[in-house]
Amino acid sequence: MNIALILSGGTGTRMGADIPKQYMKAGGRPVIAYCAERLSLHSRIDAIQIVAETEWRGQIRKWLAADEFEKKFRGFSEPGKNRQLSILSGLEDIREYADAPDCVFIHDAARPLLSDRQITDCLEGIRGHDGVLPVLPMKDTVYSSPDGKTVGALLKRSEIYAGQAPEVFCLEKYYEANKRLLPDRIFEINGSTEPAIMAGMDIAMISGDERNFKITTKADFERFCKIVKEQ
Repeated sequence: MNIALILSGGTGTRMGADIPKQYMKAGGRPVIAYCAERLSLHSRIDAIQIVAETEWRGQIRKWLAADEFEKKFRGFSEPGKNRQLSILSGLEDIREYADAPDCVFIHDAARPLLSDRQITDCLEGIRGHDGVLPVLPMKDTVYSSPDGKTVGALLKRSEIYAGQAPEVFCLEKYYEANKRLLPDRIFEINGSTEPAIMAGMDIAMISGDERNFKITTKADFERFCKIVKEQ
């Protein structure tokens, strides 16, 4: 079974909006509805779990029902104090109805341009591995700077990649990798794949999708609205 975990617990403070970015509307629909649609309609996604604050759950249910995307929806999970704790919260709830060999497909509600092709590529890419991470190659020259003020070294661009969501992992191995980081180290995690790497899991890389950007700023949201309008 492949279970999608949609992370929708963020507050989106960098947007400067009155509501979290994933609930802002573009083309008459909330941002979260776009990835929920793709995951709900994909034949290889069997269930959907959503991490969301209690105050938004009723509205999310209405959106799912209105678009007829609720058939695969299994429940809500409590957001954590950071992104990785939100993931762990979702994993704990998923384990109540999933089996150890199952896969968890982790995606951000604020990445609305998830494609069917990317979903399929991720699910194909995890075969024979413990997890899969879509990546984009670095186009610009990359430098390191220990103090953030002066250039320290030129990095080898061909060996550096930008990670994206969605990320897919073997459920039980990934759950145990996160549990090992409690109670404090989990607050230091910056990317979903980091706990898996720290635990020695075998993580494959596949090609990412430049269109699948995350809405973080007002400019990102405006860019997405433009794409929706053009479609």
